[in-house]
Amino acid sequence: MEKIINIQHLSKSFGNHEVLKDIDFSVNSGEVVCVIGSSGSGKSTLLRCVNLLEKPSGGEIIYKGENILDDKHDIYAYRTKLGMVFQQFNLFNNHNVLSNCVVGQMKVLKRSKEEAEKVAMKYLKVVGMEQYVNAKPKQLSGGQKQRVAIARALSMEPDVMLFDEPTSALDPEMVGEVLKVMKELAQSGLTMLIVTHEMEFAKEVSDRVVFMDKGIIAEEGSPAQIFNNPREERTKEFLKRTLKQM
Repeated sequence: MEKIINIQHLSKSFGNHEVLKDIDFSVNSGEVVCVIGSSGSGKSTLLRCVNLLEKPSGGEIIYKGENILDDKHDIYAYRTKLGMVFQQFNLFNNHNVLSNCVVGQMKVLKRSKEEAEKVAMKYLKVVGMEQYVNAKPKQLSGGQKQRVAIARALSMEPDVMLFDEPTSALDPEMVGEVLKVMKELAQSGLTMLIVTHEMEFAKEVSDRVVFMDKGIIAEEGSPAQIFNNPREERTKEFLKRTLKQM
């Protein structure tokens, strides 16, 4: 399996506070990796370091065999290879749905308007939002906004899709529609790195589950191993706490 992203000895500090400590971790082509753990364990920071929204304090991020933290690398070119879906949608409120999915393609990938719209429509169909092309974000529900945000990220045709707790800002009845789209994407062979607190979803769609605690990867393995037979005491504690709340 080709490693698309390979992280070695990654660390990140904010002032004296070390959020990530010596992280080794990789994502293979076509793999779905879910990252779980308590709030403050470093999950979102790890994701933000992967796409360089945060600059790591140390270590290497190897993308297709090259360390992108070397000064000579074009960070922007690398970022176009990663689709990012945030908790808060981050849609352009003054643009309609179609335009939200077209702007980035034209600006960054230099696609013509016609080509960009064709690609956008393809992915809006994938997420079930093609009939809302003329709607503005304020006319949409949270679940619909998040599905547009996913289509927008897919329209850039990235190598890897990153999801940072994509359902945490949604009302409970909207969570299902977003997870359904993500499940379908996972089944389509898309490479996905997902930070989530939806344990059932992680169990069902992951090829691999990574449990983070206090800035380190405490344990990783198949969903069956992590959920049914965790080795580490702190993994057991976390799951007992989390599954009790469900």
